[in-house]
Amino acid sequence: MPTEADIGEEKARWHFHPGEAVENNPLFSWPPRPRAVFLWYRAYWLVVSTTTLSLFVALMAIWLWAPTLAQTRNLGIGWIVAVWLGFLIPHAALAGGLHLWLYRAKGQGTTRKYDKRGQISDNGTFTFRSQVLDNMFWSLVSGISFATLYTVVWFWAAANGMAATVTFAQNPIWYVAWFAIMPAWGSFHFYWVHRALHLPALYKHAHALHHRNVNVGPWSGISMHPIEHMIYFSSLLIHFVVPTSPMHILFHVYTFTLHPICSHSGFDGLIAAGQKRMQLGDFFHQLHHRYFECNYGTVEMPWDKWFGTFHDGSEAATTRTRAFKKQMYTK
Repeated sequence: MPTEADIGEEKARWHFHPGEAVENNPLFSWPPRPRAVFLWYRAYWLVVSTTTLSLFVALMAIWLWAPTLAQTRNLGIGWIVAVWLGFLIPHAALAGGLHLWLYRAKGQGTTRKYDKRGQISDNGTFTFRSQVLDNMFWSLVSGISFATLYTVVWFWAAANGMAATVTFAQNPIWYVAWFAIMPAWGSFHFYWVHRALHLPALYKHAHALHHRNVNVGPWSGISMHPIEHMIYFSSLLIHFVVPTSPMHILFHVYTFTLHPICSHSGFDGLIAAGQKRMQLGDFFHQLHHRYFECNYGTVEMPWDKWFGTFHDGSEAATTRTRAFKKQMYTK
């Protein structure tokens, strides 16, 4: 574990630093830490979080606007548009709402903001010379479209017997277990495709667009090149292989679209009436946007620890990451 002094040296580089080492899911700790594991999963499932928000929106979708499998046996503009709007509206509402509160109204000033700087404008690096407009364009025009494409193909395939499905009545244990399995699968998939996106060719032609955002904001979450969107949302292909349901794939999509809004918000938490109401930013991933060649995965699984690319928020980790980056670029 890094020393308090080592954390302090890195902390000086940030407007807000959590003040302690970044940790992975304690489920993989040895010796076992059952209390820490309980607290970890409580923060995911038993409070207001991006996980419970995604689950709530998926439930609302099933109830209000998502098509049934019977309706999707034939491709039709009506149900396809319903799926697209079902992803577009919640995304725009959450990203737009957080942007208005955090950056336009400055509702909590710079309290718990990782990097004190604001969003960039009048800069030719970004589409439309604006970081916010750039991020909105790539998120909504490309990102939501690719999420819709994968989902529409799955609905059509499942309705026509080309993708296995399951209902709660058929197998309640598997139906419920899949909600816990999805984050582990998503972490595995994201680590490896993200590492691939940092290979020179893919980085230059695709991933560099996302990394324009050194100082991220709510609209940065899925602001990516179309090639990266195709790769990022390929996590959804698991639903063509294992038996799932409309509820599962919608929860998967909302997790992959709504969670990045919060994790890229640039703020550690949402403050209202002087209290932290919800966890927002992910300092683990914030470190990736500053130092690039570290923290490719998520804290849900310790892939970065296992493969030597973990940055825990300490000065020693910054030194190690910079040496690794220099070695990579020299090669």
